[in-house]
Amino acid sequence: MQVLQKHYAVHHTSPSMCADELNSGYADLGLIPIAALNPDLAIVPGCTIASLADVRSILLLVKNPRKLPASEALSNVATVATDTASRSSVAYTRILLEHFHHANPTYIAQRAEPLQMLRSTDAALLIGDPALLARENRTKIESAVAEPLLWIDIAQLWHAMTGLPWVAAVWALRPGALASANMSSAQLISDLTASRDAGLQHIDQMVSEWTPRLAIAPDTIRTYLTKNIHYKLDPECLRAIQLFRALAGNIGALPELSGLNILSS
Repeated sequence: MQVLQKHYAVHHTSPSMCADELNSGYADLGLIPIAALNPDLAIVPGCTIASLADVRSILLLVKNPRKLPASEALSNVATVATDTASRSSVAYTRILLEHFHHANPTYIAQRAEPLQMLRSTDAALLIGDPALLARENRTKIESAVAEPLLWIDIAQLWHAMTGLPWVAAVWALRPGALASANMSSAQLISDLTASRDAGLQHIDQMVSEWTPRLAIAPDTIRTYLTKNIHYKLDPECLRAIQLFRALAGNIGALPELSGLNILSS
């Protein structure tokens, strides 16, 4: 972030607000969920927030009283309590349940509290810190629910179903922003890549900053930043975005997106 602060006016907000600010013209550049991409916004090559296996921070808890195989239990899910912190994660969950497992559940938005969510539904979707905290308290949660639970990592299941990375977010650019800033696309790509690489060189500092804020062990935070998250927007990630948007469009979870608008370098 310090790399960007030298040349850009940077401010922090939620992922969904990043997309809103781009679309309104308030911001020129934003790290936005792939669910918020539209044909007008250009994807900046180089950087992403993705995962090549398990991401740990997108978690679907599924009641499984009959101890069915995971695929059968997922097919039988009728109600899902959803934490709506990430539109992309809800869409991924819908794709995995509806397209791949042929379920047709009802989705009920609730506060991200797993025990409360599971009192009235078959499954609970937890996103971000609540998912990581739930994993830290797995024994307590399973004891309180008092019936078998499946702990489904959404990124891992997506990868198993598609063979592709799970992608959460990309840098996106508003039309005309480079011209008004008198900047080349090559410079922008270089700046974002340098910022990514600088962050990866300061993992221990980030772990120290986040440990007091979360009831999560430092080693868990370090593993999340170094092993669970993939930061390079490679061709497989682009294929994953295209497939995600096609499937989300097919089931009506998101508007259709005919193609990806990639910023040329």
